[in-house]
Amino acid sequence: MTTENGKQNGRLLSEFPPPTYEAWRESVEAQLKGAPFEKKLVTKTYEGIDVQPLYRQDDLEGIPHLAYLPGFPPYVRGGDALGNTQSAWQICQEIPYSTAEEFNQALRYDLERGQTAINLRPDKATLLGQDPDEAAVGDVGLGGVSIATVEDLAKALDGVDLTTTPLYIQSHSAAMPTMALLMALAQKKGIDPAALQGGIEMDPLGILAREGDFPRSVAGAYDVMAQMIAWAKDNAPQLKIVTVHGEPYADSGASAVEELGYVLATATEYLREMVTRGLTVDDVASRMRFSFAVGSNYFMEVAKLRAARMVWAKVVKAFGGSEESQKMTMHVRSGYWNKTVHDTYVNMLRTTTEAFAGAVAGCDSMHTAQFDEAIRPPDEFSRRIARNTQLVIQQEAHVTKVVDPAGGSWYVENLTDEVGRKVWALFQAVEKMGGMYAALKEGTPQKQVAATAEARLSSLASRKDILVGTNKYANISEELPVAKLPDYKALHAKRAKYVGDYRTAPGGASETNVMDKLSKVLDSDGGSAMALAIEAAAAGATLGELARTLRKGDDEKASVQPLCVHRGSYQFEELRAFSDDYLAKTGNRPQVFLANMGPIPQHKPRADFSTDFFQVGGFEVLTNNGFDSPEAAAQAALDSGASVVTICSTDADYADVVALITKAIKAAKPDATVIVAGYPADQIEAHKAAGVDDFIHVRANAYKILANLQSKLGGA
Repeated sequence: MTTENGKQNGRLLSEFPPPTYEAWRESVEAQLKGAPFEKKLVTKTYEGIDVQPLYRQDDLEGIPHLAYLPGFPPYVRGGDALGNTQSAWQICQEIPYSTAEEFNQALRYDLERGQTAINLRPDKATLLGQDPDEAAVGDVGLGGVSIATVEDLAKALDGVDLTTTPLYIQSHSAAMPTMALLMALAQKKGIDPAALQGGIEMDPLGILAREGDFPRSVAGAYDVMAQMIAWAKDNAPQLKIVTVHGEPYADSGASAVEELGYVLATATEYLREMVTRGLTVDDVASRMRFSFAVGSNYFMEVAKLRAARMVWAKVVKAFGGSEESQKMTMHVRSGYWNKTVHDTYVNMLRTTTEAFAGAVAGCDSMHTAQFDEAIRPPDEFSRRIARNTQLVIQQEAHVTKVVDPAGGSWYVENLTDEVGRKVWALFQAVEKMGGMYAALKEGTPQKQVAATAEARLSSLASRKDILVGTNKYANISEELPVAKLPDYKALHAKRAKYVGDYRTAPGGASETNVMDKLSKVLDSDGGSAMALAIEAAAAGATLGELARTLRKGDDEKASVQPLCVHRGSYQFEELRAFSDDYLAKTGNRPQVFLANMGPIPQHKPRADFSTDFFQVGGFEVLTNNGFDSPEAAAQAALDSGASVVTICSTDADYADVVALITKAIKAAKPDATVIVAGYPADQIEAHKAAGVDDFIHVRANAYKILANLQSKLGGA
């Protein structure tokens, strides 16, 4: 039977020989009718990569990593030979509630419904190493949980088995105080630190890049990092001390190459600095974790994450690290750049794509953003949808049944190689500057990311890039989710009182014993600081007291030009906000009248285009079934009261009607704005001479035109 099938296939191939690439290319170019192949079918990316319309096996020639299987260096295909087939990635959702009690209630609920790891995000005050009574009012409870004492941490984690549930704490500039509180809690609960899994996410350069300042010198931060790694090596070997974050760059508009390149440079600097402080490469690399933002460009994100493992393995190998140390522990989270306030539920679709990219690329843990992340803290519904997105991918899509699902794809493998090469070139450029800290002080990464962000914003403004529901397909009648924010003033007062009472209560931090412990921390050499900080925390010292004590003597505060973290949709959201304000003040939204000429088939394509164009800016579009004469169209436009009139018809018809409509409107209403839908190149000057103010078309800068129209109404 097999032999017979082979003969049949042979006959078919002889009768229908497979076409060559050259034949395919010739056929495509014939269909393009003279248009350049590269312009029409080759996609230019922000990474500087030309994505071809077709990939073949020939495109894999010369790619080194294809010789290696999953579980083997350089780990492009994953650090485990079995991938996620034995154990899926950790579902590691952030729960950004302000109080320990709220956090704990949500955490326990979510752990019972599929979440598998704790992702504790403290509030801004905690991240700065400040107790509530010394922090600014708006910082307490902002963005996460207010944690000042061991008691706070105990409340946040009450009822959770820390020996079986990994715990990750985003510690910002308060890494050692945070770790001291955690170890004091473990001591109180009788938990051996060696049983704890997870990490304390120390990343001084990531914080510096994002915020622009750091409350101590970078050298001092490196000293603390070394002390924590050394202590963890002997006492809590399963804890990751460092998490190198790519989110500050990605959330500022960076390309995949820029995000990964700067992460690699940052991690390399950490590795180098730790080795100079007496640690081994293996001790350091094994206690590092990486966190990346994942955006909507699915294949690029898969390639980025696969390339990340490859370039990190190359760095660790160059330092002399073992094959085990060359493995990358990778966390991914939904990117912030592409999330929108309007048409909020579309964010669910974006995060699904992003989660699938992270899963296919072989991440170790994942946070899927709640769809309302850009508006408010999540509720139970948005948490559930985000969590279930990962569960569907794991348990219904069965991604975990395949090792390296993207492996062997001609496109993905080629893209992985290209991303890796460009990342390595960027990394080498940073190394020549003296490393990542030197580059940040010089401002090079900030300028490069800003340039990429500007290119992205320009593409969004002209709608070359689309954010569904924001710069295209807008729904101006939608009702946004209600933003339910904490009462920060009341929360600050409550938390400040709590900390004050804690310090003066029996056993509180005002006792001589605590002062003595803090003094020992201050007087300690580097090798004992971590152990003494734990003793002080166990005795009742607060996070703020520990932070201040540990920073004494290090008065040099690092400072650089910060990255500009923002969402790509913000410009269009400003337009919609103006429309909402205008509606509140006048009872109507800004209006655009469509002067549709001729029967419906004649004007409808451009009327539909115009409707979508103006609704993006929050304009109410007044449409109709068309007019038979320019005079009737002009009169209807004037009667509508709209300050903007857009003429919609065909280019052939415009030569006869545009001037008549425009002059009639301008004569009666000189301040009216007249726009033509389309761009009839041979008529432009004549229409401008007749009084036409602008033209809208597929290449127009929609944001600029809409912003200009709003400015005439009193907008920005």
